[in-house]
Amino acid sequence: MGHQLNTAAAAAAVADESLPPHVLIFPLPMQGHVNSMLKLAELCCISGLHVTVLLSDYTHGRLLRHANVKSRFCRYSGFRFATISDGLPDDHPRVGERTMDIMMSLKNVGESQFRNLMVSTDRLSKKTNIEEEDVQRRPVSCLIMDGVLSFAAVVSEEMGIPYIYFRTVGACSFWANFSIQDVIEADEVPIRGKGEDKVSYGNKKEMDLLVTSVAGMEAFLRRRDLPAFFRVDDVNDPGFQTIKTETRRSTKARALILNTFEDLELPILNQIRKHIPTLFSIGPLHAHLKARVAARQSTTGPSMSHSGSFWEEDRSCLDWLNSQPPKSVIYVSFGSVTIMTRDELLEFWYGLVNSGQRFLWVMRPDSITGKDGESRIPVELKEGTKARGYLVGWAPQEDVLAHPAVGGFFTHSGWNSTLESIFAGVPMICWPYFADQTINSRFVSEVWKLGLDMKDTCDRVTVENMVRDLMEVRKDEYLKKSDHIANLARKAISDGGSSYCKLDGLIEFIRSMIL
Repeated sequence: MGHQLNTAAAAAAVADESLPPHVLIFPLPMQGHVNSMLKLAELCCISGLHVTVLLSDYTHGRLLRHANVKSRFCRYSGFRFATISDGLPDDHPRVGERTMDIMMSLKNVGESQFRNLMVSTDRLSKKTNIEEEDVQRRPVSCLIMDGVLSFAAVVSEEMGIPYIYFRTVGACSFWANFSIQDVIEADEVPIRGKGEDKVSYGNKKEMDLLVTSVAGMEAFLRRRDLPAFFRVDDVNDPGFQTIKTETRRSTKARALILNTFEDLELPILNQIRKHIPTLFSIGPLHAHLKARVAARQSTTGPSMSHSGSFWEEDRSCLDWLNSQPPKSVIYVSFGSVTIMTRDELLEFWYGLVNSGQRFLWVMRPDSITGKDGESRIPVELKEGTKARGYLVGWAPQEDVLAHPAVGGFFTHSGWNSTLESIFAGVPMICWPYFADQTINSRFVSEVWKLGLDMKDTCDRVTVENMVRDLMEVRKDEYLKKSDHIANLARKAISDGGSSYCKLDGLIEFIRSMIL
């Protein structure tokens, strides 16, 4: 009997050697994080790896309803989904400042669920939600985890599974968060004189002071530009401390993945590499994936869109764009979690209409607080929108930004949106809402010179003036700069480019872990 078991074990070991690595990818269950990590998952599939993507039950359900993940991933025999609970009730809003609840809840309930999942995973796993077919795979040989889910790292360390951190923010935001202790020791937080809301936050004079403690940003980073997690009254604030601890843990991972490219953030990447030398900058991921899919298209059939949206996309806006002149439309979208008051909505709306510019505006169904009287829109706004505007609940953003009629992007400065705009060569007006967006907007306006930063203010005159500045007064200047950086992004993902080579290096790094 013992001989039979040994023989079976030996046979299994031989079988394992012929199988590709099995990568478990675990994003924080928020739209921006899931979207970019699904793209990484597909790039891993294209490279011949077996992949399991671990989602929350809630986000998995949203994807199945509104995205094409089922048809998109069925082409890869080694792919599957797995799910756990995020610990929140289904009716939790998961938008606005309450998005932090997702991370804090997972911190409390995630470790036991993750441990049970890892223990129960075996090499003969039935594929879920894609097709009914048994596919032989190794046990998980590498974990690529969102860099704010350290409980998964604890389990991986216990099980002897190597792990890589993937931070779905830019290098600029990661480095600022990595430097939190330095900022505290320099007494540059807390920022005193807190206002009642994010627009009126802090004493203006203090908010405009330069931050001297984030290496490489001393010449341009103001306190108001620090990631919004820094806007605390007490440095012991639980959310602030969580970001500090989770970011510093990145040094314990085998490597770090960032969705950026060398020509965009090289000085900051060099700062990070002093602490984390094995760093793979493989972005812009959305364009990198399209390029790799196109390269293998002749043998795999027609190409497919790569939607990872939690919302149903209204593609009628593309038909409307088809009837507009080149570079004449400003696209307005504040992302998947931003919420605004009705007063803020009206300030934006008046500013857009008064600017005289054409606009396409994504007004997410759950994005307005205090909805009483929302339907009573002033007649001048209705008429101005009818003449020059188009409103949708959600849009296929990559297609919109790539459309020749779009000449500007009024954005919340989420990192995915920022990269998509950079790659499309579309200048930006930035109205950051929270998290990394406040520092992204500073880099857009002051470092890359790709647009304007409207943080911490919201009034119709400012909106009108900035839209006219971007779309008329300095239009050629911004388009020229944007086109230059877009060319650098295209070069990065081309064969032999920096991101192209970094991705190949990442795949080989993953393969080396099982040798």
